[in-house]
Amino acid sequence: MTIAVAMSGGVDSSTAAALLAQNNSFAAGSENVVGLTMQLWNQRRLPSLLSAESEGPEGRGRCCSLDDVYDARRVANFLGLPYYLVNFERRFEDRVVRPFVESYLRGETPIPCSACNTEIKFAQFVETARQIGADRIATGHYARIRRDEAAGRYRLYAGVDSGRDQSYFLFGLTQDQLARALFPLGELTKQEVRAIARDRKLPVAEKPDSQEICFVASGNYKQFIDAYLEEQGPASRPVAQDARDNELSKGEIVSSNGQVLGEHNGLHHFTVGQRKGLGFATGEPLYVIALEPARNRVIVGKDPELFHRRMLVREVNWICAANEGETLDARVKIRNRHVAAPALIEALTGNEAAVEFREPQRAITPGQAAVFYRDEEVLGGGCISAVLDGPAI
Repeated sequence: MTIAVAMSGGVDSSTAAALLAQNNSFAAGSENVVGLTMQLWNQRRLPSLLSAESEGPEGRGRCCSLDDVYDARRVANFLGLPYYLVNFERRFEDRVVRPFVESYLRGETPIPCSACNTEIKFAQFVETARQIGADRIATGHYARIRRDEAAGRYRLYAGVDSGRDQSYFLFGLTQDQLARALFPLGELTKQEVRAIARDRKLPVAEKPDSQEICFVASGNYKQFIDAYLEEQGPASRPVAQDARDNELSKGEIVSSNGQVLGEHNGLHHFTVGQRKGLGFATGEPLYVIALEPARNRVIVGKDPELFHRRMLVREVNWICAANEGETLDARVKIRNRHVAAPALIEALTGNEAAVEFREPQRAITPGQAAVFYRDEEVLGGGCISAVLDGPAI
């Protein structure tokens, strides 16, 4: 069996490759493992961002940089693995970057890492691996896969290290992708992974972790969107289907009772739950409680107005088997660092699901992923499309 390891140049994917390359339960020997690095984004493409990125915090990741490619190749050579660099930049821009920008223009707060996993790492990467004769692929994700022989399905579970668990970003994986994937780090903690890297003297053993959104190296999404839109120009600029012609123009910031409080320079500068950067001062804390693309408005209110019980989720991928009209008791995460909360989930037509939380949840944000869990198992998930009730106050 030949296994293709996705090598990003970081300590996690490098350790995964080392575990596979040295006889263990995953692979028979180093001759059966190859390293592949996916070139996804040219970090020097938007010159106006380079100064901001260079001034970022020390150790901030710059995934897809030349240094990362160098590190991945260096680790592959150190382990004695065949190594390939594959260019997925066009597909990454079409399937991840442009939808990310369009989602922000619709007044959403997207999560591109899930799209990258679904559209690139476990779709295009699988096909590329097949082309070089690899039967399976492996990544450095902290998650676990198990085969349920009785049900005839694969199941996805959170990683053992709850602080590093990445199952939230993997809800979109299909049964075929799960069948072909390996997660060598799923049973390990980050501390154990570092120890393995040091013990095996991997060249990247002390390399800092990279950020999650690889193509926004500065961490400033607003700056990235502005620079990307400027580069694209009006003719080829991505436009959300339901966005107004003046989606990038100034609009009103209003209170929940309709009082005009200020002016904004574009909905993509705001997200639900935001407090700072509203552009005006009041005698009490105010938060963004909703974005209204149809009227190009930012709606602000008090903290209790951020709490809701019900939401609609679109583009649901069920890893477990769920039929239309079926209801499930589960726990639901509405962002990566959110503590999964008890909820009732109803599977609807058109790959949608209605979710009702037992207790109100703060800042349910359209565009973010809603991922369904039963204990440590990922049942499925999708994209939050709308809040279905008023504030729980």
